[in-house]
Amino acid sequence: MSFTSMFSQPAVFIVWLLSVVLALTVHEFAHALAATLQGDDTAKRMGRLTLNPLAHMDLFGLLALVFVHFGWGKPVPFNPYHLKYKKWGAFLVGLAGPVSNLMLLTISALLLKALAPVLGGNNLLVVFLGFSFFINAGLMLFNLIPLPPLDGSKLVLALLHGHRWDNLRYSIEYYGPYVLMFAILADLALGVGLISMLIDRPLMLIMRFFGLDVIF
Repeated sequence: MSFTSMFSQPAVFIVWLLSVVLALTVHEFAHALAATLQGDDTAKRMGRLTLNPLAHMDLFGLLALVFVHFGWGKPVPFNPYHLKYKKWGAFLVGLAGPVSNLMLLTISALLLKALAPVLGGNNLLVVFLGFSFFINAGLMLFNLIPLPPLDGSKLVLALLHGHRWDNLRYSIEYYGPYVLMFAILADLALGVGLISMLIDRPLMLIMRFFGLDVIF
């Protein structure tokens, strides 16, 4: 959805924006819930254990989504030393976000298959469900990339548990964000397709699984 759609198709743009806000809100809430259930109340104390979108929206992340289709919400703070599971706790907190998006895309896909033939493709509810499916699928797949600060990196760091891996963990945590930013900028500026390559094919498989490839 392009920025110009705000003016040419305001209703569709608003529906798209609502689906983005819902996906990001549920994603960040899931992180906060996973940390809280493991005994760390950091997110709860900072007002992040809520489905209020205002608690999770990052203005620059939202604007980035509108303009360049890469964005983010406010990272959920947690203390790994307070988590019940010392080795896998941070991974479970990270995994909660993509799992929440998997749940939302599944609900969206099932409702879309049921309602699209009845209401038609131009119905705003159907449009919302379509946006919701693609946004949640994209957010899930993007966050599963194993580079910090994305959620997928938590599995890599959990597998490198122990003092003998400290240097490697440090390198991944330090250089990972730069590698990710380079890949994103290469996609946007040069059309290299590094990120899209990791997302597009799995997205097609997900669409085929739910039978949505015959709708879109």
